[in-house]
Amino acid sequence: MSIITALQKELGSEKVLTGEVVKDRYVHIWKMDEPLNAKAVVLPESTDDVAAAMRVCHEHGQAVVVHGGLTNLVGSTETHSEEVVIAMERMNAIEEVDEKSRTMTVQSGAILENIQSAAREKDLLFPLNFGAKGTAQIGGAISTNAGGLRVFRYGMTRNLVLGLEAVLADGTVISSLKKIIKDNSAYDVKQLFIGSEGTLGVITRAVLKLVEAPKSRISAFVGINDYTQVVDFLKFMDSGLAGTMSAYELIWNTTFKTLTSPPAPSKPPLPHDYNYYVLLESLGSHQENDRKKMETLLEEALNKGLIKDAAMAQNAADLTWFWTIREDVHVLVSQCTHDQHFDISLPIPLIGDYVDEATQRINKISDIEHCFAFGHIADGNVHFIIGKKHNDASLTRQINDAIYPPLQTIGGSVSAEHGIGVHKKAYLHLCRSPQEIELMKTLKQALDTKNILNRGKVF
Repeated sequence: MSIITALQKELGSEKVLTGEVVKDRYVHIWKMDEPLNAKAVVLPESTDDVAAAMRVCHEHGQAVVVHGGLTNLVGSTETHSEEVVIAMERMNAIEEVDEKSRTMTVQSGAILENIQSAAREKDLLFPLNFGAKGTAQIGGAISTNAGGLRVFRYGMTRNLVLGLEAVLADGTVISSLKKIIKDNSAYDVKQLFIGSEGTLGVITRAVLKLVEAPKSRISAFVGINDYTQVVDFLKFMDSGLAGTMSAYELIWNTTFKTLTSPPAPSKPPLPHDYNYYVLLESLGSHQENDRKKMETLLEEALNKGLIKDAAMAQNAADLTWFWTIREDVHVLVSQCTHDQHFDISLPIPLIGDYVDEATQRINKISDIEHCFAFGHIADGNVHFIIGKKHNDASLTRQINDAIYPPLQTIGGSVSAEHGIGVHKKAYLHLCRSPQEIELMKTLKQALDTKNILNRGKVF
C-alpha cells in the first residue's frame, strides 16, 4: 500500500491533499508565487489525527515536514518532492482561557494575534509579540522558541509555556498540559520540544502563561549619537522605570531613514540626524502617572547628555505610528532585489563595534545593495537585512562569512531567535561545542529512530 493510500485510509481523503491542489500552497508567506513541491499535504484536525499520520509515516519511513504559519526565516519549512507536509492550520482552536490560573490552552495552529486578542478580552496579556503575529502559529513559535519585542521583560517563548503536548515520530503522544508554574518532578520533558524546530516531535497543544493586562502603555523614540550612550541610557531607563520597561529597540540611522522616508508609509518622529534611534516601551499601572514618569526621565537624560532628542507617543495613534515603523520590515525588504536575513546575539557592550565592522565587511562585497541593522538590544539581539543583486550561492556564502565567524570569539550566537533550520546548519559549530552537537544528535536518534521528522533541518 502506498503512503498516500495509507494516509487517506487512516485519516480520510478530505484531510490528505495530493496532485495539483498541493501546488496551490507554498513554503513561506514571502514565496506565495512559488508552488509547494511535496508528495502530499496532511491537514489534521486533532492530536489523534497527527498521531495517526505519524504512525503511518513511521511505518513507511516517510519523511515529514511540519508547516505552521510559514513565517520562519531559516528554511525550516522548505520541502522536497518526496516529503509529506503536515500542516497545522485546522488545529487553530483556543480551547480555554482560565482567568483564575492565568493560563490559556490552545491548539498549535492558533494564530498569535488571535491568542493576544483572546487574552485581552479577559483583561490579561500574552506577552509574546513580533511583526508576523497576524500569520505566525503558536506551535511554530514554540518549536523555534521565538523571541520578539518583549523578551527583555517577559523572556523567550520558553518562559511562557507551562504545559505541552507533542506527537513523536512513531505516533506516540506525549501530553503534559499542566497549568502550574512550579513542577520540579524530574526531567522537564516539554523543554525537549521547545526550540527543537520540529525535529523531535510535532507540537499539537500548549498551555500558555498569561499575565495581568497593563493599565498603561508608554512609548518614546530617542535619538543618540554614541553607542556607549545607548547602553548607558538602557541602564538609566531600566532603573528609573523600576521594572516596567518592556521593550528597548535600536534602529541604526540608515535603517531608520529607509523606514521613515518615501515610499515608506511612516513619517519620522525625529529628524534623520542621529546615528541611533531607540524605541522604548513601558507597561505600567496608571497612564497619566506613567506618562509623567517617562517624560521626567527623558528630560533628565537630555540634561545628563545621555540622549540628543526624544519624542513621546501622546495617544493610541502615536503608539501605532511608532511601532509600525519598527515592525514593518517589509519596507526594508521592498528596497532589496533579493534579501538575506540575520538574527544574531552577542554581549550588549560589543554590539556597536560589531555592527560597524560587519557593515564595513558587507559593503566591500560586490553586488550588495543595502545593509540594514536593527534589533532588540536590551537582550543582545541584532537583526540584519542585506539587500543583494542576485541569489547566487557564492554571494550568500560571502555574506554569511562576513556575519557569522566573528561571533565565535566573542561568545555570540548565529541564531538569537529564528533557529537553525537549513540555512544556518554550516555555522552551528560556531556557537555550540562538538559535545553539545553530539548530544543533540543522540536525542534526535533516540526520539526519531528513522530520521523522518524535519529531516535535514538543524543537522
